Amino acid sequence: MTNPWMTSNPFMSMWLSTANQMMSTAHGMAASMMQRQASAMQAEFEKQVIDFWTGGWMQQMKNPLTKPLDRR
Repeated sequence: MTNPWMTSNPFMSMWLSTANQMMSTAHGMAASMMQRQASAMQAEFEKQVIDFWTGGWMQQMKNPLTKPLDRR
């Protein structure tokens, strides 16, 4: 006689397959979000480094003859 606790349950198998698929999708979405955030942070870091090191050279020369606009 076979043990009923050792037989496969098709409903549990379907449920576990669906749960595995959902977790895989969530993992993929989280990984892609982390990749986007890391890329954005890297780009911002590079921009700040370039601005810091080239700030004295790249400043725009202000024209001393022009007056600031009065915005009242």
